[in-house]
Amino acid sequence: MEIINKKNDNQVPPPNYLAWAIITTILCCIPFGIVSIIYAAQVNSKWAIGDFTGAAIASKNAKVWAWVAFAAGIIVYVVSTILLIAGVGAALWTNNGFDFNV
Repeated sequence: MEIINKKNDNQVPPPNYLAWAIITTILCCIPFGIVSIIYAAQVNSKWAIGDFTGAAIASKNAKVWAWVAFAAGIIVYVVSTILLIAGVGAALWTNNGFDFNV
């Protein structure tokens, strides 16, 4: 059974979220951001060949993976900050500060 997508004249392509995918790749999490970029790049090409359902699915996946990249980046930043604060606190607690004359 073949599914035929029909385009109405008033239909607009779904958002591709490419800018958001690139920003989350650079600032948050590279692996998940790359997945988001791949899906974002598929949206317009699928729309152009008439695969409207595929374009909508690619748009949804690009958005989901951009959010995953953003969340992963936030988690990494929060955990890194906590570990940094804990490390500095532990260093200050022992030996009454940093002792570089070891």
